[in-house]
Amino acid sequence: MAATEQLPVVLPVTGRRNVLVTSALPYVNNVPHLGNLVGCVLSADAYARYCRLRGHNVLFICGTDEYGTTTETKAMEEGCSPREICDKYHAIHRQVYEWFDISFDHFGRTSSPQQTEICQDIFRKLLDNWLSENTIQQLYCNSCQKFLADRLVEGSCPKEGCGYDSACGDQCDKFLRLVPTLGFPSSTERRPLFLQVCSCTPCVRDTNHLFLELPLLKEKLEKYIDEVSGTGSWSQNAVHTTNAWLQEGLKPRCITRDLKWGVPVPHEKYKDKVFYVWFDAPIGYISITACYTPEWEKWWKNPDNVELYQFMGKDSVPFHTVMFPSTLLGTGENWTLMKTISVTEYLNYESGITSFFPASPASDTQFNWTDLQAKLNNELLNNLGNFINRVLSFIAKPEGTGYGSIIPDAPNAESHTLTQQLAKDIGDTVEKYIEAMDKVKLKQGLKYAMAISKDGNHYLQNTKFWKLYKQDPASCAIVMKTSVGVVHLLACLLEPFMPSFSKEVLQELNFCPVEHLSFSDEKGDRDKAGRPWDLIPSGHKIGRPAPLFKGLANDAVQSFREKFAGKQDERRARAVVAAQLEAIKL
Repeated sequence: MAATEQLPVVLPVTGRRNVLVTSALPYVNNVPHLGNLVGCVLSADAYARYCRLRGHNVLFICGTDEYGTTTETKAMEEGCSPREICDKYHAIHRQVYEWFDISFDHFGRTSSPQQTEICQDIFRKLLDNWLSENTIQQLYCNSCQKFLADRLVEGSCPKEGCGYDSACGDQCDKFLRLVPTLGFPSSTERRPLFLQVCSCTPCVRDTNHLFLELPLLKEKLEKYIDEVSGTGSWSQNAVHTTNAWLQEGLKPRCITRDLKWGVPVPHEKYKDKVFYVWFDAPIGYISITACYTPEWEKWWKNPDNVELYQFMGKDSVPFHTVMFPSTLLGTGENWTLMKTISVTEYLNYESGITSFFPASPASDTQFNWTDLQAKLNNELLNNLGNFINRVLSFIAKPEGTGYGSIIPDAPNAESHTLTQQLAKDIGDTVEKYIEAMDKVKLKQGLKYAMAISKDGNHYLQNTKFWKLYKQDPASCAIVMKTSVGVVHLLACLLEPFMPSFSKEVLQELNFCPVEHLSFSDEKGDRDKAGRPWDLIPSGHKIGRPAPLFKGLANDAVQSFREKFAGKQDERRARAVVAAQLEAIKL
């Protein structure tokens, strides 16, 4: 991430496919965990890497969501200002994503002058036609002399048949929906909880707020959704959630809040209020791009030449398919609206929900250590790693037992029966891989890439190359040149999912990753996939092969299970106790 920011600014290019990728902006109020990474970042990173691999012009944007109640609350907890909280945790987020080698073109933040300018400009364009005023009731603390924000109000959801007892003031997470009556009014119907900041009992007061009139924008919104949900291959869960919102009936949504930390409302009557985070936060995608380049409108006001792909967890869907597009449509400007939305489901960690993962469209994913062990040992070590190591190790053997690390010449490879069949199978699988990845079906694309490795192992076994080396040297050369081409192909196809693996493989092939990591139609890479013997030239000298994966033993699995058992706070407490016991021993 740090290295990519030093590169020339990426702008749309006429005649090329221009892809704008965003991943949901993580809250800045805490250290990011696996759920943040998987739910907000990894899928987007895999798709952005795939688009670059295919030769598309890509801009990958993300950043920390810094305004709102969560930041104010965290600042109170740590006894500092909201700005200090944002500075501290933004740096931590950045470090975490750099460690994971996430390929952002720019990782920014929403507490910027650009955010204020763009957010207020959009508000002014909505003011005359699509906003309304309303007086509502909200819980107020006389001791703190402040209205209680939604996240400080917790209780049972008032929706009939729900009864979820941990709903916040404006959102019930049980059915991934906002509460029935605009948010704040329903807050007074709940059991209040002021997060132990104050022990006083709150009262109810009237307060004036501004609302986005979603019912008036319904026709524009439905036309947009009808056009893009099919052509953009929206994931099934995104379509289902969006349709549920529309069928229930759109309601006016409050866009202002009685807070201090946020984008100020540029209206004399509401000058002491800020914008509600879910009006403000999606605009952060735009402002973060504006921080990256002053020519941001070439990305965000260029729908004929830019395709917008957005990645998020399923709890964020309605804000990206209903609220955000309605806001932009209401301005009357020619915005680049989302073409495709990819939604990640919940990851159940050892039977407990902890985060998100790119699961099937209709169900959550169950993570357990035994399954991870099986996948690592069987798919990565015994399938992928075994194939690559067998091929490169044999080529690296000294002449007389191998090829002295030199790729052999292999004329007439297409006439070799088993090689011909392998080439056909790989060509077909590559087309399926591209089709799946183009539709953002990442798990399916990964399966197709791994299937090529499996075909490669079968090819080695069926040709018995170790016998051919003495008995039929010409055929052995064909098998080896073809197989090493498949190794290079796998490094390319798997780079979106395992970039460090691909880098290692290319190093073992003695290739520069920047120059040789490509699968572009313009360069003919796609066509060459059906002729793997042509992927690496004869006479090329490979590097030194080394095992790419290590097995995961049973005792290691048990150790990981115990180490990561329970909640994060419980693990920290155990670590403190262990450190104290160790100190006593010393």
